[in-house]
Amino acid sequence: MHPSALGFSLAALPLALAATLHVAVGPNGNLVYDPPFVTAAVGDIVSFTFNPKNHTVTQSNFDTPCTLNGGSNSGFKPVAPGTTDLPTFEVTVQDTKPLWFYCQQTLPRPHCGAGMVFAINPPPEGDPHSFSAFKALALATAANATSTATDTFPTPPPQSWGTATATVTSSSSVWTSTYTSYDGTPPPTYAPQPVDHKITVGADGKLAFNPSNISAAIGDTVTFEFRPKNHTVTQSSFNDPCRPLADTSKTGQTGFNSGFNFFVAPDATSFPVFTIKINDTAPIWGYCQQSQPSSHCGAGMVFSINAVESGANNFANFQALAKRINGTATAPTTSTSSTPTPGSSGPNGALSVTGTSYGPMIGLGVVAFVASLI
Repeated sequence: MHPSALGFSLAALPLALAATLHVAVGPNGNLVYDPPFVTAAVGDIVSFTFNPKNHTVTQSNFDTPCTLNGGSNSGFKPVAPGTTDLPTFEVTVQDTKPLWFYCQQTLPRPHCGAGMVFAINPPPEGDPHSFSAFKALALATAANATSTATDTFPTPPPQSWGTATATVTSSSSVWTSTYTSYDGTPPPTYAPQPVDHKITVGADGKLAFNPSNISAAIGDTVTFEFRPKNHTVTQSSFNDPCRPLADTSKTGQTGFNSGFNFFVAPDATSFPVFTIKINDTAPIWGYCQQSQPSSHCGAGMVFSINAVESGANNFANFQALAKRINGTATAPTTSTSSTPTPGSSGPNGALSVTGTSYGPMIGLGVVAFVASLI
């Protein structure tokens, strides 16, 4: 073989031998990574596949298994039940030193404290830094952790609201807009190809929106399809999950509300829809107003669009609060409200209803909706 050809062959060898190692995150609703650890060579890729619920793959250290160390972090990956196109996250192995990971989710209890940890290249069993020793440290944190179960809903920290200016481009159109700014939300970017997100309302007789927590870009639409019984799609706010935004806003926000206009018979074969258009990336909170025979919101029939899952004001806490107050009252007075103070801007500050505007126009803070029968 010619020397140059041999050199080329040897140089390509590591790439040819690189492997992809697959790990399931939260399979079958269990708080585990499967497998719990892998042995990988330099250049190998560890591919994590997220199953339904909301988990993370977050790098930590051996001695502090449940604390982010600034390394790799997938962020929260909410996955609705029944999802077939599961999200993934990849870590490329740079050396053979041990790497330690955990799940950051804390509701209804800390997943790390329940033993949801993972390792790449851990030392063998019997070593003081083995995977079993790492998991034991994670389990030990549960004894000192503050419970975050739904019946002890944590008070969310105050949110920082403000305004920002950005240039938004769509096709040949370019405009500058002042929009409402919320910690953790992405900037207002128009979707290159707007997507219609479908959410079913009360499917199979369940008091649920499915999916109940989605992300949508400016220009996208969200279509709610009503199934049998009588439900609503009503915008609310984080700290008042079971009351219309129009009744609680301190800044004149109207919000959207389908009303009780979509009664669907049990034997229906066509289903009415209610559609909103997303013009702001600030979080949107909503619920079902039905209270007979009991509060649907109090049973957890709520939804969110563009919730900031890395903070306390996430979907799980929103739903936990709705259940805690049982759809009958606002959050306790000891809570720190995330509602903007008078004079500040909040999300979706205006509502356009079939061409008629209500409320103040605040930059991109407009949600438009149409309803129809299909």
